[in-house]
Amino acid sequence: MPLSKGVTVAALCLWSATSTAAQPAPPRTGRAAAGDVRDYRDVADRVRPALVQVLTITDAMKPESGGQPVQQRGTGSGVVLDASGYIVTNAHVVQGARRIQVILGTPARPLDGRSVLKAQGRTAGATLIGIDVETDLAVLKVAETGLPALELADSESVRQGQVVLAFGSPLGLDNSLTMGVVSAVARQLKPDDPMIYIQTDAPINPGNSGGPLVDLDGRVVGINTLKLAQAGGSEGIGFAAPSNIVKNVFDQLRRTGRVRRSHIGARAQTITPALAAGLGLPRDWGVVLADVEPGGPAQRAGLRIGDVVSKLDEKTIENARQLEVNVYQREPGRTLALEVLRTRAPMLFRVEAVERKDDPGRFTLRVDPEKDRIAELGILGLDLSDEILALLPELRARAGVVVASASADARPSADPLEPGDVIYSLNNRGVASLVQIREALAGLAAATPIVLQVERAGVLRYVVVERD
Repeated sequence: MPLSKGVTVAALCLWSATSTAAQPAPPRTGRAAAGDVRDYRDVADRVRPALVQVLTITDAMKPESGGQPVQQRGTGSGVVLDASGYIVTNAHVVQGARRIQVILGTPARPLDGRSVLKAQGRTAGATLIGIDVETDLAVLKVAETGLPALELADSESVRQGQVVLAFGSPLGLDNSLTMGVVSAVARQLKPDDPMIYIQTDAPINPGNSGGPLVDLDGRVVGINTLKLAQAGGSEGIGFAAPSNIVKNVFDQLRRTGRVRRSHIGARAQTITPALAAGLGLPRDWGVVLADVEPGGPAQRAGLRIGDVVSKLDEKTIENARQLEVNVYQREPGRTLALEVLRTRAPMLFRVEAVERKDDPGRFTLRVDPEKDRIAELGILGLDLSDEILALLPELRARAGVVVASASADARPSADPLEPGDVIYSLNNRGVASLVQIREALAGLAAATPIVLQVERAGVLRYVVVERD
């Protein structure tokens, strides 16, 4: 979707390769000096066996198909992070797919006396373990053991100007490597977006999504996810999900199939000199609590509006987004240590992190891409069962259809349906189930606009769905 005039976010699908059998990864060579070609070869040899090419088959509705589903084949990339067959990729690579396979590549071999052309690795079926919409990450599992796996680096140690290598299959050119530097270490695409990215100028093109961005020790610092482009090509503005976020999502998806995120019931605001002067704060930088939810974890712990947060779990907090992102990444149930300044005196509070109720990925594993798809609306939907109602805030009504995610049929829209939206009516006709939505759609003339009454975050609104 457009970010600014003439600039779009391009989702990138990537290919890659991994080993045909249990193969030891080449020994680490230590941190290489920038420009040392031999060391780049060592990194490539280390990374190559852990890369996989992801192949998907998705059913989609096309205007030219006469209302019949059409098979779409997609490609993407992934990287093995656990030798027992667990692979991380991008959610957009596999979301809505009814069949997923991966191509396991051949290991690195010495070139002496051998052809530089490599045989393609064998193909294996992959199971989708879980998807996380907010980070655009997914975990796959193959029935393989002893696979070479890459190590995740600490993305907190990544620095602007650091040399990084991006691996993938841009435009179908499998196992390609590009080099660049870290352009920024914590880039947000929207001011209110809790997700942050590593920005890099390493060329990233369609076909790179899901592949690793690595340091010169061959450790994964991020997963290539998207780019900004004006003309569709690579313009040196690519983004990767940081490895610390990847680790949190990977571990949770592998363990439970979904990601649980936290909040503490407080709204932070970055301190400016003017804000500090007007409020008489003890310093003119950092974070002040602008709101504390009545009865929430922060209030129960003793925090107050106007408290200046200086540290979270011994980590200095410099701005509101940093605090929110660090809380957001903690698993629910953990106790967090917040050091605050109140009337200039440091105080320590222990606050329980609790699960957010608005996580857009909480419905993902409950949908069937074939049974729950409403092609005309471009969504996967679920009836409001007791189980689904427990995942939603209190609603105006207990009969309707919740939007679980976009489907492969989704069209670009200025006001798209969002996960968690609850549909109550279609063109003034009440709809309490997927069956009733389909009946209402079947009764519409081809040119009739579709207008949905939707509850979003406790507020009713009308959403227009464009028709071809």
